[in-house]
This record gives sequence, structure tokens and C-alpha cells, in this order.
Amino acid sequence: MSLRILHLSDTHLLADADARHNGVDTTAALDRVLERAAVIEGVGLVVVSGDLSEDGSATAYAKLRDRIEPFAAARGAATAYVMGNHDLREGFESVLGARDGVVEVGGFRVIRLDTSVPGAGYGELFADQLDWLGEQLASPAAHGSVVVMHHAPVPAWSVLLHALELQRADGVLEALAAGDVRLVLSGHYHHSVATRAGGLPVIVAPGVTNTTDAVAPGGHERAAAGSGFAVIDLPETGEPAATFVSVAGPDDGRWLFDMDPERVDEVARAFGPRS
Repeated sequence: MSLRILHLSDTHLLADADARHNGVDTTAALDRVLERAAVIEGVGLVVVSGDLSEDGSATAYAKLRDRIEPFAAARGAATAYVMGNHDLREGFESVLGARDGVVEVGGFRVIRLDTSVPGAGYGELFADQLDWLGEQLASPAAHGSVVVMHHAPVPAWSVLLHALELQRADGVLEALAAGDVRLVLSGHYHHSVATRAGGLPVIVAPGVTNTTDAVAPGGHERAAAGSGFAVIDLPETGEPAATFVSVAGPDDGRWLFDMDPERVDEVARAFGPRS
């Protein structure tokens, strides 16, 4: 038996129905993604791996919940949400509950970790979280653990996201590999990644809101209109298999922003780690 996971990320929802994120109606983008994903059979877990809201409002998180929960319930699926660097703790917790937690799904343990740092764009797991993680992993689950965290423990391709990576990723991977973790699911990069790090499969879902140009030239950071999601099948034993799905939208391929190197440096210094 496999666990089939619908993996969404970076929805960036807003309370104001007329508001846009870099010109994108993020609610409409999520609705298109869920409509496209509705044909997938056998989904047992729906993951949304951070940057759920752009404004951090309870209204935005309620929008997400009121779409994801019925979608999952209709399929008998569990849900798992984590914080991203654009999320705000008060709004998230008021609607979606604790920022770190565990969900059990048919013998698989799903561990949610908040890698956000208030006011920053980079990610970090703090000592108390690593202690809690160790406690969870001290006893193995029947079919192992899936870890969901916004900041991926693997390097970014784009110049800005490289400055806003998960800090001390090697140590995080060591902590995960010391337990029964079989898969790490992340977001943040707004483009798909499937790789191994520290002996663990790591899958980054494409963004619902837009798509990062991972190979933007000359130190630029840019993104285009376009949405996607990942579907992962995790068997009871063996390796996971991931499929990435693009979702058609009215403005696909249109450049939404293009930061020059000077602007990239400004954002990196404002929201990157303090040396």
C-alpha cells in the first residue's frame, strides 16, 4: 500500500478579494489548481508547505482552510500545513492551530516543522524544535515519517533564494536521518526540485502563485505567471515517486517581476541571515 500525497505550496492568499500578489489573483490560482487536482484518485494526504498567506490575516488562512479541508474530506485524506517566511504566526495559529505538530496517516507519521524566522526570509530550526523533533523520532512509525517544512534542506538555484535558504541545513539533515524519516517535502523556491540530501529524498513543489525562473541570467531574480503541484506516491517500503503537474492559467509565461542585481542584493541584505 502507498500513501499518495498531493503537495501544494506557496499559495500567498490575501484577505481582500480584489488584492493581487505581483499581479496574480492568488485565490483564483488555488482554485484552478484544486480543480485540476480533483481528477487524481487515491489521495491520502494534502500538504501545503508554507507561504500560505501573503498578508498573514486570519481571513486569508480561512480561505485556504475552506478550500483545502473540503477537498481533502471528500477523499478521506488528512491535511498538513506549515508556516513559510511570508506567514504570520497569530493568523496561522488562530485558524490552523499549532505551528509544529504530527499527523498520523495509515501507519505513516507526518511531522510539520515551522522553519520561519519572524521578519526574515531565510529559514531556521531552533534548538527547542530540534529537541522536540528528536523526541518524535525516538520511536519509529510503522511505515516511517514524512517531514514537511517550508525551507528546503537543499541549495536554491536562484540568486535571491540562495540568500534565503535554510540555515545549517546539514545539521537538520543529520537530525532527520537519525530517525525513520523517508521523505522531506518543502516549498519556498516556486519551482520543482527532486533530489537526495543526507541520504533522504527531498521534493520541492512548484508554486501555486507563480514560477521562479531558476536560471535567470546575470544575477537577476524573476518570476513568471504559472502554477503547478506535485503528486508523490510513497510506498510502505522503497523509494517515493514524484510527478509534477502544470496548471494552465490565463497569463502563463508572462513575467511578473524582474529584479536587477542591485535590488536582489538589497532584499537579500534586508531579509537574509545576519552575519
